[in-house]
Amino acid sequence: MRKLLALFAICTFVSGYAQKTFIYCGQLIDVKTNTVKKEMTIIVEGNKIVDVVSGYTTAASTDKLVDLKTKTVMPGLIDCHVHMESQVTPHDFEDQFKLNPADYAFQSIGFADSTLMAGFTTVRDVGGSGVDISLRNAINKGLVIGPRIYTSGKPLSSTGGHGDPTNGLRDDLLGDPGPSVGVVNGVDDCIKAVRMRYKEGCDLIKILATGGVLSLEKDGSGAQLSDEELKAIIQTAKDYGMRVAAHAHGAMGIKRAIKAGVNSIEHGTYMDDEAIQLFKQYGTWYVPTIIAGKSVADSAKKPGYFPAIIAGKAQAVGPLIQGTFAKAYKAGVKIAFGTDAGVYAHGNNWKEFVYMTEAGMPLLEAIHCATVNAAELIGINDMTGSIEKGKLADIIAIDGDPLKDVQLMSKVIFVMKDGVTYKRL
Repeated sequence: MRKLLALFAICTFVSGYAQKTFIYCGQLIDVKTNTVKKEMTIIVEGNKIVDVVSGYTTAASTDKLVDLKTKTVMPGLIDCHVHMESQVTPHDFEDQFKLNPADYAFQSIGFADSTLMAGFTTVRDVGGSGVDISLRNAINKGLVIGPRIYTSGKPLSSTGGHGDPTNGLRDDLLGDPGPSVGVVNGVDDCIKAVRMRYKEGCDLIKILATGGVLSLEKDGSGAQLSDEELKAIIQTAKDYGMRVAAHAHGAMGIKRAIKAGVNSIEHGTYMDDEAIQLFKQYGTWYVPTIIAGKSVADSAKKPGYFPAIIAGKAQAVGPLIQGTFAKAYKAGVKIAFGTDAGVYAHGNNWKEFVYMTEAGMPLLEAIHCATVNAAELIGINDMTGSIEKGKLADIIAIDGDPLKDVQLMSKVIFVMKDGVTYKRL
């Protein structure tokens, strides 16, 4: 039924019938000012918001009316750190030898649907095999239902680093992976890898500036790219009009990446006071992913869920991220919402709001991070991220008042993306 409604809406728009949609909002969150406005009407035509007015404006008989007078309405949410191809299970290591790209593609369809139905109309996919690029294209063509995707494709890692796909394999399977799969060593490799991602159709570049948790390398915190390599990646990305996101847990890797000019630091677990000052000095965005830390730490407690080397890192790193977030928030670091969806079950992205508020950030500010700030980080704040005249009609509604109970962020009962209604209960 959801697909039929979406198809009808798309066909109506394409046919040229300029029906307007009037959305009555009991309360509307103004994310630009972090305030709540009562009894508002949003008017949508095609895929754009054409007006936002006070009171419940009367719609013409030929127009469509959506009554959300008892709901809380806000812009479609944006998650700046997801992995749409997969979802962590105890079988991940063996799956890489069993699953074909088509298998990952088919499972990603369900993940995309779950994400959109949770109210996330835009995501930034920061690391996949290339299937994520095809998923983005299929959604853009209307073949698959899902959020608007901006993707990095294969992330860039050093040999033996967090993104080396041969970590943990026996000697005869190690080989010498290179830029085509995102493994780089030296300036020339870095330049070539960025250009290959551009050629493949990526929207941004993701680098692995330090070790990580869910890989078969021994250390999740050490720096793994040199200053020269970082500068080569970032300059080349800028040449090709792409931004750079840096996975970084350890303080040294965080500081190297910020000084080299990355746009965002993902996770940032061990950031120290010097790193915080660099965030503020360079205007670098911080994408916390608290839920990912909690999820891997919980999974690591289950016997056999992860290989021992991963379980140890998960138990050490995972519990720290929420405290790091609290410290960074209090210090005034710029924060954009991101969860690492795929490390936990897709569709549970909303739980990040719970953890952000637990750490001291008011929900209105957390929603600001998932709308205005997230759109600015991606570079789409002229298109979406707020409910304003002229912007894309990315609109969601919550059943109840989440400002009174943050758990209600799970109760998304209306989803409109690009002017098309995908969910309405």
